[in-house]
Amino acid sequence: MTMLLNQYKKPTRVHYKIFGLSWAGWVFDFYDLILFTFLIIPIGLELHLSNLLLSYALSASIIAAAFGGVIFGVLSDKYGRKSVLQLTIIVYSIGTLLCAFSTNLETLILFRIITGLGVGGEWATGQTYVNETFPSKVRGRFGALLQTGNPIGFILAALVGRLLAPVIGWREAFLISVIPAVLVIVIRRKIPESDLWIKNKKHTNKKAIKKSLLIKRNEFITLFLKPYRKIFIMALILAILGNSAYWFTYAWLPAYLQGNNISITKSALWIIVNQIGGIIGLISFGYVADRFGRKPAFSLFALAMAVGLMMITIFWDNIANYPPLIFIFLFLIGIGTGIYGGYGPLVSELFPTEIRNTAMGAGFNLARGTQFLTPILIALIAVQYGLGSGIFLGSIFALSVAIFIWTFPETKAINLEKLENPN
Repeated sequence: MTMLLNQYKKPTRVHYKIFGLSWAGWVFDFYDLILFTFLIIPIGLELHLSNLLLSYALSASIIAAAFGGVIFGVLSDKYGRKSVLQLTIIVYSIGTLLCAFSTNLETLILFRIITGLGVGGEWATGQTYVNETFPSKVRGRFGALLQTGNPIGFILAALVGRLLAPVIGWREAFLISVIPAVLVIVIRRKIPESDLWIKNKKHTNKKAIKKSLLIKRNEFITLFLKPYRKIFIMALILAILGNSAYWFTYAWLPAYLQGNNISITKSALWIIVNQIGGIIGLISFGYVADRFGRKPAFSLFALAMAVGLMMITIFWDNIANYPPLIFIFLFLIGIGTGIYGGYGPLVSELFPTEIRNTAMGAGFNLARGTQFLTPILIALIAVQYGLGSGIFLGSIFALSVAIFIWTFPETKAINLEKLENPN
């Protein structure tokens, strides 16, 4: 009997191929999403839009990501990880390309919605793909390592948005940004389907299908039925807290730094330092989670993020004259974002194969969808108290993550096949 990929003791060439291509897709996925925040100022100037109006476009993409996570999650559980993964990349690539042709707020919002749909679907499918195929003992580190596509994509967006766009223009920045994603689409054709998903489909007999026909046609509804309802709601709350910490931090962080009399070049450099911290945080989170458990890892890294956020916001005046301290705390915030590398492995260890991608996509992206008010809320708070006051709220949510994670069961190195028939 042939072993499943997740039953191997160590990752093989096939594992690394799946990981590498999934990682590349996530890099350009997040890059396409976050590039907009670096182009807000030139877009606003050309289209005559205020920060508040531009926040509507950013919010639209966040809401769309929620719907994309649910839609493509269900499709992936029904039709496989590989084909749906390719489809999500095509969708967000088209959305990014169309942004270059925006003429007003309405068209900009429409194109950001298309981008958001693909972004929401790609993350969950890629995470499910990797977590289903990698050996259980290294699932945490590779799930977290996959998430390094986030800071890498952020760095690329900073380089293009802060250094290249002022030279070639914001429309051209959107145009060239579609090229890497197209290349990923071509390369992905060479990767195999998740054998755990294939096995699950093959072993679903006609009697079982007839008995649970309603559930089979509504994977999303299944999440709110026993025995999954409680754990899904917990996972959703955790994702809401984590996404709130992230978006309250990064939705306006580039503008916040630039607004504190920091040059475009220096603010881009500081963002890059922050994202390098994110890469290190994600990699180290995976090792900590596999060695000591998911719960201790979440708490430690969430606390680091909270401390860093407090220092660059409410204590900004105390560190503003000491650039090395700003570097340190931006770096610490990046380290703290390692928590986003833990959500994928954690959720994959809580749900069976037939609804795993749906749970992953729905939980993370519905939570991300709740953030549609975040850019607007921060913009409104900034009118009275400054951007720093709005961004500070991210530290409160980070602290909440550090506490709430302890309500979950510890799932370190769990065998995924044991989840197929819950009591």
